[in-house]
Order: sequence, then structure tokens, then C-alpha cells
Amino acid sequence: MRVLIVSTSERSGGAAIAANRLCRALINNGVQAKMLVRDKQTDAMTTVRVRQTKWDKAWERLRIFIANGFSFEGLWAVDIASCGTDITRLPEFREADVIHLHWVNQGFLSLKSIRKILRSGKRVVWTLHDHWPVTAVCHHSVDCSEFERGCQNCWRLKGRLPHAVFKKKQVIYGDTTADCLTFVGCSQWTAALARRSPLTAGHSVTAIPNPVPHDIFYPHERDEARREFGLPLGQHLVLFAACNVADKMKGIDLLIQASFCFRPEENVAFVVVGNNSHPEFQMPIYSIPYVTDEHQMARLYSAVDVFVTPSLLENLPNTIAEAMSCGTPCVGFPVGGIPEMIEHKKNGYVAKLRDVEDLADGIRYCLEHDMRTEAASHAARLFGESHVVRRYMEVYGELDDEKANL
Repeated sequence: MRVLIVSTSERSGGAAIAANRLCRALINNGVQAKMLVRDKQTDAMTTVRVRQTKWDKAWERLRIFIANGFSFEGLWAVDIASCGTDITRLPEFREADVIHLHWVNQGFLSLKSIRKILRSGKRVVWTLHDHWPVTAVCHHSVDCSEFERGCQNCWRLKGRLPHAVFKKKQVIYGDTTADCLTFVGCSQWTAALARRSPLTAGHSVTAIPNPVPHDIFYPHERDEARREFGLPLGQHLVLFAACNVADKMKGIDLLIQASFCFRPEENVAFVVVGNNSHPEFQMPIYSIPYVTDEHQMARLYSAVDVFVTPSLLENLPNTIAEAMSCGTPCVGFPVGGIPEMIEHKKNGYVAKLRDVEDLADGIRYCLEHDMRTEAASHAARLFGESHVVRRYMEVYGELDDEKANL
């Protein structure tokens, strides 16, 4: 079986990282897989770049800017897929048995391109790294249920455009036979949301987590890792990591408030990794620039006692899966797929939403209980490459079986 992973980017962003890891996992398990991208960041032979002008991306943003009343607010929170590349003519597409779509926005694939893919007769699997494939234009529906009614009153984008895009998607998906298209949520939460959308009617929806390469993310020797990053050996360390620390949805403000709940004698310090890292914590803080090297990040996870992600909007964060794989218990709020990842008081702590005192209690609980072995074994069971590949092969196989029975 030959699988083509399709993603806007090869390595930039959580969705691209997950897609890239799946491609490597498939190859490591004997599957012929390639990755087709617009933005290529490595020299990997298994990744093929699609050459595309920058006008597609720019023209789409301009249309959204105009449709939104010439406002920059939420400009990158939506996508109308009016521009894109036809990949069905490429040899990599023609050779593949399965076309596996991931995050394909920002001018990479248009609705017209997606229609051609679905009409090609190829088996198509679409992993939902956000909600865009099952809503009209938004990447994250947050608490909005308007997608259940065709996005006729979109709060993100003004006018009739969202409903028009929804109707186009409905026609495109509706023209596709049930055995040719399967939606895969990275979490049970995303899959459940997808099933509520009229766009998935008649199509299979399942949930499979993203894989974590356990040859990279595994427990490293703690003191040695601390010395590498210049971190103290005799202190309780709590890690927070985000590409952009200032992003309000990542919850840094809530974590800062939670830091005031710790007393000096508890000997707790915070390690903050990411860009724009200048938060004011009550306790000592060690700032580290954003880490792009996976091996280095694995050692950093191993260096700390707890990883905390007070995010207010998530699907299935790679960071929690990575930290657990390194034997580090995690603390987070019950948003998105986080409660599926963290087993409360077994390998981490699920704090009450926006409750800074409970967030601090969760960190404290993880510091007082040894959960490292359970965290690592749980991650191996849930995010192990062979496990995830087997699940995806079942999806690919189910498509084969259904087609054989027609």
C-alpha cells in the first residue's frame, strides 16, 4: 500500500509535526509513504515540495480581509479555500493508493482542488487537526454550534460567505461515496464534534491519536539534563512551553496567577520555553528560547518534575504526549482532548477550568506523588508509533474491505 501524506507544511506547527511523524512511523513499519507539502523545511527524500506562488496565500487573505469589513481581527482564524494547487496531476498522487489529508489551508488546497481529489476515485483519509474540514470557515469553533446549522450566522466572518463555503463543502463531500472518505479526529473530542456536523453525514468518523517517536522522546537522566540547560539540581521545576508565550489562549496569565499560590519553602521554580518569554512569576523563573530540536526538547522534558499546559483551546497537544513519553507527569485544564491524555491523579492532574488555585494544587499533587513510570507507560500505550500505525492501517483496510464488498 502506498500512502501520500498531504500537508501545507513539513515541520512548521503542531499539525505539520504530527503529519510528518505519521509519515515516518508508516515508513518505519514497512508502509510506502511520502509527504507532499508546499513549505519544505528539511532535505528528506520522502518529502516532495509542491511549487506554488505566494499570490494564492495573499489573494485568499485579501478576500477574507474584504469580506470581514476591512478588519484585521481574526484574519488568520478562518480560511475560505478559494485558491490552491491541483495536486491530482502530480506523479506522487497518481502512484498513491491512499491520499491522507492533514492541515492543507492558507492557500495550499482550494475547495476546487479538494473536489478533484475526492472525485479521483482514490481512497481519502482526512485527519482533523482543527475543525475547518467540518465547519464552514473557522479553524476552531470554540463554543459555537452554528456549524450544525450550516454556519448561516457566523460570528467570525461577516456576510453570506461562510454559509456559501459550507454549502460548497456539502456538495463536494456529498458527491463522494461513503467508502472513499473517512474523517479521523486526533482526539475523541474532535471526532465527536465532527459527527455533529452535517458535512460528515454518510461518511465514517473515527479517532486516532498522533504518534510520538519513542526513539527520541523517552526518559533521560534528570540531573544530566538539568546540567545541560543550566537548571538547578535541588529545586522542583515546572515546565511551560509555547511557540508564542504571549498567546493568551496558551494560558500563561493563569499560570502566573497560580504561581502566587506557592510558598517560598516549597522550593518551586518555573521553566518557560518559547518566544516573547518575559512573564512575571511570583517564584523563580528560568527562561529558555523556543526549542526546535526534538532531541533537545526530550532532554528538557526529562529535566523537569512537571509539565503544565494551562491552554484554553486545544485538540490533542503534542507537548503533553511528548512530556509523558519522557516520564514527566502533566497538568492541564479539561479542554479538547486533554482529559483523554491525562488520567487524573495517575499520570497527571486535570484542574478545574480557569481555576488557578486548583491548577496550583495539581502541580503540587504531581510534585508530591511519583507518576513518572505510569506517565511513560501510558504514553507508550496511547501514542506509540506501532499502535498508531496499526490503527491507521485498520482505517485503510476498512476502506479496502468496504470497496471489495460493493
